[in-house]
Amino acid sequence: MTTAYKEIEVHFSKNPKESFAVGMLAEKDHNLYFEYDSEWLANNLELSPFTLPLQAGLIKHQDLRFGPLFGVFDDCLPDGWGLLLMDRAFRSQDIDPATVSVLDRLLYLGKSTMGALTFHPPTMKQAENSNHINLHKLADEAREVFAGKSSDILPELMRAGGSPGGARPKILVGLHPNTNEMVSGEKNLPKGFEHWLVKFYAKTDSTDEGKIEHAYSQMARAAGIRMLQTQLFTSNKGDSFFGTKRFDRGVNNRRYHIHSFAGLIQANFRIPSCDYRDLFKATSLLTQNYIDLEQLYRIMIFNILAHNRDDHAKNFSFILDDTSGKWALAPAYDLTFSVGPGGEHSTTINGEGASPTREQCIQLARQHDINNRRAKEIFAEVEEAVLRWPEFAESSGVSEKTAQRLLSIHQTQNVS
Repeated sequence: MTTAYKEIEVHFSKNPKESFAVGMLAEKDHNLYFEYDSEWLANNLELSPFTLPLQAGLIKHQDLRFGPLFGVFDDCLPDGWGLLLMDRAFRSQDIDPATVSVLDRLLYLGKSTMGALTFHPPTMKQAENSNHINLHKLADEAREVFAGKSSDILPELMRAGGSPGGARPKILVGLHPNTNEMVSGEKNLPKGFEHWLVKFYAKTDSTDEGKIEHAYSQMARAAGIRMLQTQLFTSNKGDSFFGTKRFDRGVNNRRYHIHSFAGLIQANFRIPSCDYRDLFKATSLLTQNYIDLEQLYRIMIFNILAHNRDDHAKNFSFILDDTSGKWALAPAYDLTFSVGPGGEHSTTINGEGASPTREQCIQLARQHDINNRRAKEIFAEVEEAVLRWPEFAESSGVSEKTAQRLLSIHQTQNVS
């Protein structure tokens, strides 16, 4: 599927009726180039200010240590589960995934991307939404795909799976808030439906995984952290799956441009290489909003006290208001218990990944204009919420054994 020269169109798809040309991505002799459309340049709307600023002419992608794509477009590609589904789909067509270029992968996603960027002309057939989704059946099939087995409903999983990132199986769904009816959510939804993401658990995971993440979402809100609505969905066989409303979609299929911290600074999130001070600096430069800095500080403290050590650079994102050109820290997501690489935080706290101290946290806050008094107040508020873990675990149906195990880990955090 690769050629010596290939180019594709990049669009900003605001809603089903409004799509604007952003520019052209081209690949030649194993080099990647991007050129902004002249009309897009005139709009003066920056989609990736740090690594792909607005400028006329060809821009060559040179940061090959990060990967083969500019960070803003790499954010549109799936990783983990979504990539697994994509590769399985290629193999089902007798195509070796190793021969598929990154541009072909973007075209394969076409308009079925997270965020607002779409790629044209799309090559994946845009199927109609399913009338109904059987969560238990899809979860079973997802686990079979994860285990390497063939699946008779791979096309249905592809439609439902869309392009979500992350390692665990998950699907995009449309949820009707009044009837709880579900349809596939990889394309535009019927009137009255909302865009949600539902996570399954792999065979190696505990059946408590979804309940734990739901309890964590409740605990995070109690700590003052902004999260969109979350819910536990129960299948007809009694399984519980964690779901969250998507922040890259709005009413009437409105799409919003999202940029992960990893993509913004072109950092490989699979390799622990970032520090929260880098994230604070990027947030300050991009959003220029003190409230976002406080919110980020809350999330950092929560991740420490609640033992969420999978706090890598792709688990933080920014959202663009395309009417004003202003950026904001996106609502928090993927907040759950995790041990992290080597038992340490993926993103270090002033260089410390294993045992960050309260003073290191307050020092980091002070370096970014959050004074000592306010930093200590926020720390105490988050600490109070995490102490309520048994309450949130019980309300989410976490087994007593798992709840007690996580409680003992919370209690050993000892951030002095």
